[in-house]
Amino acid sequence: MKIEEAIVYVLASSGYGMKIEQIAREINDRGLFTRWDKKPVDGKMVYAVVMSHPDTFVKSEGRIRLMI
Repeated sequence: MKIEEAIVYVLASSGYGMKIEQIAREINDRGLFTRWDKKPVDGKMVYAVVMSHPDTFVKSEGRIRLMI
């Protein structure tokens, strides 16, 4: 699974949006994505992916949501 897909999966199950660190923690806890260097996903990585996909993710009020 790609990191983008992991973020979508986590957000789809939350229903109301999540904070960046919550998304990273859920991805790591569920084992949805493994970095090439085997380190856990961090908030910086999630933020970079979210900002590079404005057609998929919306950032508002400190939460990330899926674009409807």
